[in-house]
Amino acid sequence: MNLGVDILNIAQALCLLPLFYVLNQYIFRILEKKHDFFSKRLMNMLSVYHFLFGVIYYFYALGNPSDSKKYFSRVAETEHSWFHFFKTETHFIDFVSYPFIKYLGFNYEMSMLLFTWVGFLGFVYAYLFFKENISLEIKIFKKIDFLLLILFLPNMHFWTASLGKGAPIFLGLMFFAYAIKNPKERWITLLGGSLLVFAIRPHMLLLIAAGSIVGIMLCKNSIHWKKKAAFIGAMALGLLVFHEPILKVVHLNNSNDLIGDFLEFTRHRSHDLAESDTGVNMAGYSLPEKFFTFWFRPLFFDAPGFFGIIVSIENLIYLLIFAKIFRLKFFTFLKNAPAHVKTSLALFLITSFAMTFIMSNLGIIIRQKSMIMYFMLFVIYYYLGHEKARTIKLNPEKNIGQLPKAA
Repeated sequence: MNLGVDILNIAQALCLLPLFYVLNQYIFRILEKKHDFFSKRLMNMLSVYHFLFGVIYYFYALGNPSDSKKYFSRVAETEHSWFHFFKTETHFIDFVSYPFIKYLGFNYEMSMLLFTWVGFLGFVYAYLFFKENISLEIKIFKKIDFLLLILFLPNMHFWTASLGKGAPIFLGLMFFAYAIKNPKERWITLLGGSLLVFAIRPHMLLLIAAGSIVGIMLCKNSIHWKKKAAFIGAMALGLLVFHEPILKVVHLNNSNDLIGDFLEFTRHRSHDLAESDTGVNMAGYSLPEKFFTFWFRPLFFDAPGFFGIIVSIENLIYLLIFAKIFRLKFFTFLKNAPAHVKTSLALFLITSFAMTFIMSNLGIIIRQKSMIMYFMLFVIYYYLGHEKARTIKLNPEKNIGQLPKAA
């Protein structure tokens, strides 16, 4: 199947833009009623920015290897029925795209645009996740609006603007992030996000469940023990129900020694990835070196080509942002931080720890870390908001979870 530039296909894809615009305005009106801070203007600007990255990725995919081509071709050329693809991981993306390609006649360009829109919805919920919890305007590097910087980081948009796993799993994670502040009222969003993550990357459900349980357990007095027990019980039940497909991802579903077999799997996986053109010898690194590589590389000294230079600039920004928390006040803040802050931190650290034993390829690292980086950025954003509240003489003990709106 020829997936080269086709003007007619592009024109057909552009015809979808008015539909997505109308859908966006409808969603924005609903969210505006729920959240008085919601800015339709900002979200419309963000949608234009994100769809531009959809165009950038499209032309990138035409001249480079891209899984988006395989996803489209596999569905377009299959003779199987729709529910043949009702499985986890790669086949779930086939399942989602199947009715659009087979029944509605979507071409490659239209399918790319559809998933670009799905990725944008993830950014809408990322905005809600940040803004709902910290409504103060936070400046970083003296003059830059921290929230705008977070929302417009280019690497995040690039990997969530194409047909593939990146867009829907980012949406699932942001559903989860938005819901964890108030899981009782947002249980549908929480469940939907969890199931979406499970369907695409089952092992990620294990990691976010572990992070959530750790975060809830670390909250001493802010959550009643009955609510803690109910939440932990629900997470544990979910893991029990889905443990078989989760372990199957890493070939441990028939294991009698989970820890030993997992370490063996990570050793082989790391070795295989390290042999690629952008491989790094993560297996020989100390734990701090593993974390640094996963969070901040490539940097300029090991950037793979022009694209690597762009990513290196973003990684440098991450490095400078992370430097904001290397102070005693941050650890004091964490002691009394609310549950969703501790959960975000635990989720980020646990996932980072697990992935550092598997990832040894800078190209894969760039994509994988974009899934979870927002959780740590949220922790830093909340901390800086808490510090700003203190400077305007607020009582942090009473307002740590309910910071006031900016005037």
